[in-house]
Amino acid sequence: MDRPTGICFNIQRYAIHDGPGIRTTVFLKGCPLSCTWCHNPEGLSPDSEILLVSDRCKHCGACVEVCPSPPIVGPEGTKTTDRALCVRCGRCVEACTAGARRLVGHELTVDRVVGEVERDRPFYDESAGGVTFSGGEPLAQGEFLLECLRECRDRGLRTAVDTSGAAERDLILEVGRLADLMLFDLKILDADDHERLTGAPLAPILENLQALDSEGVEIRIRFPVIPGLTDAPDNVAALGEFVASLENTRRVHLLPFHRTAADKYTRLEREWTHADLRPSPDESLAVIAAALEGFGLDVTVGG
Repeated sequence: MDRPTGICFNIQRYAIHDGPGIRTTVFLKGCPLSCTWCHNPEGLSPDSEILLVSDRCKHCGACVEVCPSPPIVGPEGTKTTDRALCVRCGRCVEACTAGARRLVGHELTVDRVVGEVERDRPFYDESAGGVTFSGGEPLAQGEFLLECLRECRDRGLRTAVDTSGAAERDLILEVGRLADLMLFDLKILDADDHERLTGAPLAPILENLQALDSEGVEIRIRFPVIPGLTDAPDNVAALGEFVASLENTRRVHLLPFHRTAADKYTRLEREWTHADLRPSPDESLAVIAAALEGFGLDVTVGG
């Protein structure tokens, strides 16, 4: 049987914030959530997309000439490609001599991905690192992820999976049995707020976390600290109480908000609704860490 292929939008080497040691992070496209603060908006859609660096554009019209879809006609007859009609053929990327366009998302085989990962094996051996599968939501490409994890295990590569927990129970348990570490995101513990801000129900995510924990899977909780959205004392306390109720999981990593996603939204021609937010000061992060430590949790800022 042919092995599944996957759509990857980045393979980042020498990553130090996606699990222990030095890691290579493989980013897979597609996510069932729609978090309003998403730092990887290019990973939300399961399909390839065109990223536009507008300040490099020479307005030469080469992209319009090769695009198979009708253009947008502007004032004085100017023409531009229409993102709404994009079929992601990549012709405009090839035609752009200024490097203003980039195709985000490429179809790769399991052997290609794991081969890229294995190039960095000396760094993993020195630092107890490995490969982390992230996204998007890597479990959105479940069969491809499972095949990558099996291949990594066969080659003796340590693996981690960064997940929102929004997946079918059987799949997430199978992934948990294959991976050496699960990095499990918990964001908002109020069901109504969670659905409003992420577009997904909370209960299945918590139930998946409990199921993984009960099987003894090694889990690190990752809590994105988004000012004014997730950092409220009530939410922090609810998160601490829930994690403390788990049988085996005690490690929590605070992920401070940052603004590196701003350019991504611009280049995808999307509005970023949190453009005015600023990262939490160290003092605020320390207060959150202390509150969670009060529940007997092992808290780290970052990673």
